[in-house]
Amino acid sequence: MRLSELARATAVSAPTIKYYLREGLLHDGALTSATQAEYDESHVTRLHLIRALVGAAGLSLSQARSVLDAVDSPPESLHDLLGRAHEVVTEPHHADVDTTEAEGLLRRWGWPVEGCDPRVIGGLAAALASARAAGFVFPEAVLDSYGDAARRMATAELDAIPLESPAAAVRYVTLGTLLAEPVILSLRRLAEQVASGERFEG
Repeated sequence: MRLSELARATAVSAPTIKYYLREGLLHDGALTSATQAEYDESHVTRLHLIRALVGAAGLSLSQARSVLDAVDSPPESLHDLLGRAHEVVTEPHHADVDTTEAEGLLRRWGWPVEGCDPRVIGGLAAALASARAAGFVFPEAVLDSYGDAARRMATAELDAIPLESPAAAVRYVTLGTLLAEPVILSLRRLAEQVASGERFEG
């Protein structure tokens, strides 16, 4: 298909496609003349992935490039591939955050601290510290419940990862990481409403 047909098939404008080509995010088409190229379904698939990353997931072009690099040159193991995808969407944390409490929680649950991203542990530590600064301390049983629920969610998500290609796996993990969190928050609030009604309203 020509560039104009690729634009129609993907709902991505021709100037944007040309920009992705110039930036190396999208691979070149097969040249049919000095100024014309033919594109195929691999370009359609790649454009859908790019748009999902910079659109629905809200990644910057540099972040999207990092994800696409992982797709194009995947690590040997799926674990490392998923780690690369998570790495792109994980916020940095301040180096001065004390992670002792957070690491203690993980160890109590039997989670290998050494195998966890220090930035995510830092994020957990910062969240716990913010709660404490506001005068709120999470009951141990509640934190244990959170950990158990998170582990079960993670297992279910990993079971659903498409394995037909690195691109499909990275797309699922990246978008799932960014787009699932608002869903999880909404479900938690709805579950609290239901549980509160059952317990206190009879």
